[in-house]
Amino acid sequence: MAGHSHWAGIKHKKAAVDAKRSKLWSKLSKAIIVAAKMGGGDPDANIRLRAAIQEAKAVSLPKDNIERAIKKGTGEIDGENVEEILYEGYGPEGVAVMCEIMTDNRNRTAPEIRRIFDVHKGSLGSTGCVAYNFERKGLIAIALEDCEEERAVEIAMEAEAQDVQSYDDRVEIFTAPEQLTDVAQAFESAQVNMTVNEVIRLPQTTVNVEESAVRTVLKLLEALEDHDDVQKVSTNLDFNSEIVAKVLAESK
Repeated sequence: MAGHSHWAGIKHKKAAVDAKRSKLWSKLSKAIIVAAKMGGGDPDANIRLRAAIQEAKAVSLPKDNIERAIKKGTGEIDGENVEEILYEGYGPEGVAVMCEIMTDNRNRTAPEIRRIFDVHKGSLGSTGCVAYNFERKGLIAIALEDCEEERAVEIAMEAEAQDVQSYDDRVEIFTAPEQLTDVAQAFESAQVNMTVNEVIRLPQTTVNVEESAVRTVLKLLEALEDHDDVQKVSTNLDFNSEIVAKVLAESK
C-alpha cells in the first residue's frame, strides 16, 4: 500500500452523497438491517452492526431510525427482505468498478445497474472479473488540524493497526476489516475526530486513462453512487494522477 492514498477517492465519493442526506440515510438504514439480520441486534456482540451504527450516527441518522432498522433486521417488526449483492464491471478503457448493493428486489436492481454502466460506456461483468484486484481494508483518516501526527500514529500503533501513512494534512490508518471498530474506538476514547472511518476495497494496482475517459468514469461512479440500492463503489482509477486532480478541480 506504500505510496498510495485512497483519500481523493473518498472525498470524491463523499461529495456525491453528502448533498443527498435523505438518500444516504436510507442506504445506512439498509446496512443496519442487513447487519442485524446476519449477526443479531446487539451491537456489542455484532461488530458489523456496531460499525454500521457508528457510520449512521456520523451523518446524524436519527436514533429512532437506527432502532427501527435494527428491529427490522432481527424480525421484531416487519420490514423489507434486504439482501447483499456484489456487482463487478468495467468503465471506459477497462477501468475496474465494484458496486456493493443492498436491495429488496434484485430483479429490479440488476437491469438498472447494467443500464448505468451501458450509458457511461462501460459494461457489467461476471462475478470475479475485477474482484481479484481489490482487498478489503478498514480505513481511518485523521486530519492533522484535529490531532498531531505523532499522537495519531501512537494511538494507531497501540491499537495494533496494520499500517499508518502520513501526509501533509492527514494521517491514514489501515486495519483488517474486523479490526476497524476496535481501532476506531481507540481514537474515540482519545477524543480524536475521524474524518473517515469505514471498510473500503483497496485496489492493489491502479490505472491512468486519458482525460476524456476520466470524465466519463467519474460520471459513471457518480451515477452508481446515486442509485438507491448502491452502498459503496470502488474503482482502480488512480485518483492521485494529475489528470484526475485536474478534472476534479474543474468540477468543484
